[in-house]
Amino acid sequence: MSEDDDPTAIRSLAIHASDVLAALEACEQGTETVLRVTPPFNGRMRARIHRIGADGTTEGRDEGTGAFHVPPSRLVDDDAPPYPRAVDTEPEGEYDVETHHERHVTAVEEWREAVTRHLVNEVSLSTPAGEHRVDVAVLG
Repeated sequence: MSEDDDPTAIRSLAIHASDVLAALEACEQGTETVLRVTPPFNGRMRARIHRIGADGTTEGRDEGTGAFHVPPSRLVDDDAPPYPRAVDTEPEGEYDVETHHERHVTAVEEWREAVTRHLVNEVSLSTPAGEHRVDVAVLG
């Protein structure tokens, strides 16, 4: 493994909060999405949103590309609120599509705001040398 391919060189990952939120939402809607860190590796790396293909790796190192895939659920703490389901935002009484839509949009906006307060400060990457903890720097 060359020095540029050694993931233990990573000390911190920079992530955009909006990328984590978008990846969490995509996963809730059935699209496997991760935050991806691509080689060459150095001390400070950027993790970007990435949609997983049919044969892709959802967690850990993708042996084909050498990139690390971090599920968005690992970037929020255990106390993060769950994504609001449509059934949970149905209006009381007589059903109205517009009212339901407005309630759901509001619930999702509140969820997005709340989740940003639950982003983690560090995450572990599984490397050939074992678990490697790195700091997480949230952008935006």
